[in-house]
Amino acid sequence: MPQGKPSVVPEDGLTTRQRRNRPLVMVHTGVGKGKSTAAFGMALRAWNQNWPVGVFQFVKSAKWRVGEERALRVLGDSGEGGTVAWHKMGEGWSWVQRDIESSEEAAKEGWEQVKRDLAAEAYRLYVLDEFAYPMHWGWVDPDEVVSVLRDRPGTQHVVITGRNAPQQLVDFADLVTDMSKVKHPMDAGQKGQRGIEW
Repeated sequence: MPQGKPSVVPEDGLTTRQRRNRPLVMVHTGVGKGKSTAAFGMALRAWNQNWPVGVFQFVKSAKWRVGEERALRVLGDSGEGGTVAWHKMGEGWSWVQRDIESSEEAAKEGWEQVKRDLAAEAYRLYVLDEFAYPMHWGWVDPDEVVSVLRDRPGTQHVVITGRNAPQQLVDFADLVTDMSKVKHPMDAGQKGQRGIEW
């Protein structure tokens, strides 16, 4: 079992405590299941630490009833941990969406809102769910994203999910996990199911 000790200690002039409390950019990418689920697990940990959490859903349709949304909203309203704000970008976007232009505009406005919130230090943890897609599709400039995240004030952690995370983001991030797929029920023709996919 790892003891949480780094294998390398950089000569950056920081104390162990300063380095430990440095805000992180985390990326969950790859074709496997679990990218968003892992990010929402981080949101639970942040809530438990009394951190304000901001969730920004960039791709999943605003009409979908996401289980994590209900759970995190209830926890955020409980008064026992941090607050939780859940933002759906416009009408959202689903795999059968046909109005790509309005989806692109919603994603761009969502990114503008994230930038405003980062500047205001509105949250301690940001979950930018499926945000890799708008960058991959060219709707949001990955170089701008990296620049904004590099210059964000305070101790704001950001986790970005989605397949095809752009290389600039992968290179910049502090933690990158590539979720690979070994096997999935959909490979055998089974549709997603309640309690597993949502």
